[in-house]
Amino acid sequence: MEYRNFPIIIEHDKHGYFAFCPELQGCYTQGETYEDAIENIKDAIKLHVEDRHKGRESLPKDRSVSISTVEVAV
Repeated sequence: MEYRNFPIIIEHDKHGYFAFCPELQGCYTQGETYEDAIENIKDAIKLHVEDRHKGRESLPKDRSVSISTVEVAV
């Protein structure tokens, strides 16, 4: 079994947590808690990858992603 790291983004709002994987177009989910969102995005990624394998589609190459903030006068 091969293991891969996929970058994910998790956003919090009044309805819970929204998670998506920018490397895999259309791969997103939600959860009531942060932990739910993490488990749900793992499942969503697994299903997305399985579909790609079945369709003989390649996966994006591993890459490092850094998220930061910048201060901007508005």
